[in-house]
Amino acid sequence: MTDRVFKLAVLKLGCIGAAPLLDLLLDERADRDDIEARAYTSGAKLDPKACAGPTADCIAFGADLVLLVSPNAALPGPSKAREALLAAGITTIAVGDAPSKKAFFKKNEEGKQVKQVIDNLGFMILPSDPMIGARREFLDPSEMALFNADVIKVLAGCGVLRAIQNALDMVIDTMKSGAKAELPRITITAEMALSAAEFANPYAAAKAYAALTIAEAVAGVTTRGCFMEQDPAQYITLVSAGHEMMRSAAQLADAAREIEKDNDTVLRTPHAASGQARRKTGLADKPA
Repeated sequence: MTDRVFKLAVLKLGCIGAAPLLDLLLDERADRDDIEARAYTSGAKLDPKACAGPTADCIAFGADLVLLVSPNAALPGPSKAREALLAAGITTIAVGDAPSKKAFFKKNEEGKQVKQVIDNLGFMILPSDPMIGARREFLDPSEMALFNADVIKVLAGCGVLRAIQNALDMVIDTMKSGAKAELPRITITAEMALSAAEFANPYAAAKAYAALTIAEAVAGVTTRGCFMEQDPAQYITLVSAGHEMMRSAAQLADAAREIEKDNDTVLRTPHAASGQARRKTGLADKPA
């Protein structure tokens, strides 16, 4: 694999907040010459029929690695897509929200949740990428876009996307060398995200932690509003409250980054054309 371009496919089945940008995280300036990234999508639908076509396209592309991005990875559509990719011998990393954990953890005889280790299959669970308030009285295209914009701001500003970048950089570098990569099988907690963010200022870190914690709590509110409450007077308030919480989380994420900017300590990890991740903090510094 060392003498050819690495092929990365991002398979987006349905939508979580992180989905729009995952194919861009590894080539943010479109100048890498070591990888070829393609994105495939089923659109909003998650049923097996909708997922089958883009999954087949990933296989036909000859991907070395597929990021399979979906909500609730235990649903039939994403599950069948994983099965098809693994049957084709393609290394796959699933990226999903908190309900996706059901696909990768099973209860043992003692009733404890145990991580399932399947060859060629990794996963990254994002608890801070919560369910949207999908009630017809409330959710229109503008509200949908605003909610996802707030989710992206939290994921980017608080270290979740950098944690994903770090994990993928390591896997791709290993695979490019011809070795077998140790795939991530992780839940990206608030603590893990803060570690990846490397905030220099403790107040910035505190605000980011608050943002991530609020974002995780949104899922409980919107899930109750979408599936448990049947009275419109109740569920409209709940889904609206979930979106207000997400907006507050995004404002905290923005405030955390502003503190780092004021101190000129924003960590940046750009990719070189070779694919190597560089580092810098001072705005005028050269990445090294």
